[in-house]
Amino acid sequence: MPNTNPAIKNRASALEQRFVELFGKSPRVYQAPGRVNLIGEHTDYNDGFVMPAAIGFYTQAAVAARPDRKLAIHSENYSEQVEFDLDDLPATGAGHWSDYVVGVVKMLLRYGKKLGGANLLVDGNVPQGAGLSSSASLEVAVGYALLDLGGPSTIDRTRLALLCQQAENEFVGARCGIMDQFVASHGKHGQALLLDCRSLEYRQLPMPDDAVLAISNTMVKHSIAKGEYNQRRAECEAGVRALSKRLPQVRALRDVTPEDLERYRHELPEVVVRRCRHVVGENARVLKAAAALERGDLQAFGNLMLESHRSLRDDFEVSCSELDLMVELAGQAEGVYGTRMTGGGFGGCTIALVQAGCVEAFQRTVREGYERSTGRKPEIYICAAADGVGRLA
Repeated sequence: MPNTNPAIKNRASALEQRFVELFGKSPRVYQAPGRVNLIGEHTDYNDGFVMPAAIGFYTQAAVAARPDRKLAIHSENYSEQVEFDLDDLPATGAGHWSDYVVGVVKMLLRYGKKLGGANLLVDGNVPQGAGLSSSASLEVAVGYALLDLGGPSTIDRTRLALLCQQAENEFVGARCGIMDQFVASHGKHGQALLLDCRSLEYRQLPMPDDAVLAISNTMVKHSIAKGEYNQRRAECEAGVRALSKRLPQVRALRDVTPEDLERYRHELPEVVVRRCRHVVGENARVLKAAAALERGDLQAFGNLMLESHRSLRDDFEVSCSELDLMVELAGQAEGVYGTRMTGGGFGGCTIALVQAGCVEAFQRTVREGYERSTGRKPEIYICAAADGVGRLA
């Protein structure tokens, strides 16, 4: 997939030169994007709907075959090189950045893909720790590169996404859903992606030409995030167990209607009712948001973003004061259709849909207001929906 963006071409060219310095031959170069979720939070592990977009931050991977069964991986981000034997890969992850690569290689081999030895150089500019999926970007870039290196063949992008998710679940040890790897594989320039996390059916949705995605990083991540995330999953599962006794068709909260929840809410603890109410309502909001994008109604789309944030704050209780402040500040800026927290919560980023002509005013309002209130300087990333994984050179 040729890319005419000069900055991307320059990064790829620099990576090629660095590869020659390290390994002595010219490589092929590939890239896969990070992502932001526009709406549909905590619905993925409930078999629901999500609406991510790939964004113009990437992991680039340069690769060339070698004659033995060794896999040499050099990371520019960590200034470190490691080497593995394809016939004797580690059984478990080591808590090291290379786990993401080794996990993908193991899953490709387990699936029956024939891989030969390779030299691999990776470099990413997806902001780490911001909830923009730098890990999935790395996994998909490497997986695609190694598959394409094996010879001309049609790469099944959905299978690639599933194998990368499996690598993160089973080898890295992170219980992520399919969304991140899926949009890194299937993203399209200028389009968001509506994904059914149960069936993996999806369709592309047109993003407006005259609006941008503004991602505001609070620069905080509260230590309770992991434990609270697991607790939310458990509360959702408790709701499913209770409701399925009355409604045998319920396998996940995806199958629950607002009327179902209201009818049987007295049989659930109040906190479980609120968790379920968020997920049931969020699934409906995603479908309404998709319809709004398709008819070009950005005001309706923005209102749904705000409803999503309120639900995440009040019913699912995964927001925090910094995220709420960022949403409040963005809402005060001119040209903002809507804004919400994005990602798992308790820190990280917000996403806003902003008129293209109002970007500078948006950045100034949010940056100055946030720094004045918290003493922290936020990072603000202005993005457009980008293409998924592909070959650059």
